[in-house]
Amino acid sequence: MSELVLREDRDGIATLTLNRPDKRNALNLALWAELDAHVDAIAAAGDAIGAVVLRANGPSFCAGNDLKERGTETPRPHYQGSIVTKLADLPQPLIVAVQGGCFTGGLELALAGDIIVAGESANFADTHGKFGLVPIWGMSQRLPRRVGEWKAREISFTGLPVGGREAARIGLANHCVADADLDATVRTLAEAIAAQSRHSVFAYKRLYREQADLPLAAGLAHEVFNSAGVAPDMAERVAGFR
Repeated sequence: MSELVLREDRDGIATLTLNRPDKRNALNLALWAELDAHVDAIAAAGDAIGAVVLRANGPSFCAGNDLKERGTETPRPHYQGSIVTKLADLPQPLIVAVQGGCFTGGLELALAGDIIVAGESANFADTHGKFGLVPIWGMSQRLPRRVGEWKAREISFTGLPVGGREAARIGLANHCVADADLDATVRTLAEAIAAQSRHSVFAYKRLYREQADLPLAAGLAHEVFNSAGVAPDMAERVAGFR
């Protein structure tokens, strides 16, 4: 049986690929279990991995939760949502590459990323309302932090899709590129991150996460008093630059 989440490591970059293209990468429990194991392994790898890419095989990124499994008992309460949070909290920056449909649970998964790159074919939508569902994987929290509260309300209330170019315009995606250029664009970003000091980048991600909801004065103090300090190889890096 084929793996539902593939992992490839190259040059300090770990790439995870959703691999259920015949089901538009719908999120079933078996896929979640594989993704959970990969995320744990990447977190445990520490600075051996400098950046993580999440992508998908096939024409769609992710159709969302596999509704055929709705009501099936999960290994623990809030199982899927806890994995999304674990993915978002990786010490390494996470880049998500989206082509085709990225719906509801798939959108919640993409929102775990630090950087989202959309192909021109991308369609993002929150369809909880279509099925009479209410989010428990983070949509009501992560979507407004991306696009602002009022745009998030429009997306969630209407269920209407947002194309790749519009997603980039409103900040849901960082970039929109031709589908043919999607993997190369993501790779360029990942390589740029991996070439930076792991110490600096990991510290930056932690600071951004911890200060997200602090007032400016409290955030400035947090930055100073929770600094990770300079990297052990700072002098070497400076000497190499000179």
